Amino acid sequence: MTKIKSLDDLRQKKQQLEQNMEIREKSDHPESLVQIKVAMATCGIASGARTVMNALVEKIKKENIAAVVTQTGCMGYCYAEPTVEVKKPGQDPVVFSYVDVKKAEEIVDKYIRNNELLDGILPANYQTI
Repeated sequence: MTKIKSLDDLRQKKQQLEQNMEIREKSDHPESLVQIKVAMATCGIASGARTVMNALVEKIKKENIAAVVTQTGCMGYCYAEPTVEVKKPGQDPVVFSYVDVKKAEEIVDKYIRNNELLDGILPANYQTI
């Protein structure tokens, strides 16, 4: 962790954090964006979900994709963690299992951009309330 030595350093850190939060909190019109949810319950975090979420945030930011990345609690797929749910506007959500950084990038490149399905899709066994 870098030390903040001046007011300019503090301003740069603030700007960097605000940019990262923007990707996570585009709440004014989320239904028109791709919604990516990373399961961050204890089992997900222990399996590497935090690293996956950070990779997704960076990839979405770098590729300038209209998406919002959020964390969620347990999806009930503890055996398949880390899990990531992707909901495209007007489509049913798709849950991917055993997601690592490489697979997270494939989800963005293949599924979100090109509508190609990947291995590791879990059946949806819950209903949104």
